[in-house]
Amino acid sequence: MSPWKSCWSPILANEIDFELFKSNVGHRLKELGDRDFILELLKKDDISKFYEKKWYPESLYLLAMLDYLSRMNDLPLCTNYEEFRGHKLEEILYPSSVLVMDLVADSHQARDEAVAESIPEFLRHNIVEKEVRNVE
Repeated sequence: MSPWKSCWSPILANEIDFELFKSNVGHRLKELGDRDFILELLKKDDISKFYEKKWYPESLYLLAMLDYLSRMNDLPLCTNYEEFRGHKLEEILYPSSVLVMDLVADSHQARDEAVAESIPEFLRHNIVEKEVRNVE
């Protein structure tokens, strides 16, 4: 078990690795730009590879990113992933910062606001994401 997981609330334990994944994806997007990121994503086919490994959050996150960037750049949706577009995670996956705010406030206000502000392509898969370009 990761040493991080022992010091976080159980509700956050599974989020840490996914947060790192999202950060790496965001940095790659920033490095390549939208179109080259899309091309690399399609070439590597990590969406299918991750799905086959049952890494559903990662696979669906990349699919949502692909669909979002396609919409932002007026590109048609790639038809290679039609079979995955109707899939979603069993439970909503929130950013860890949102979960921390709700833990501290002992409420669901931050989660409710995050869902309302989420990018539709991500929310379709039960992933709450409002900003993919804000990486440092």
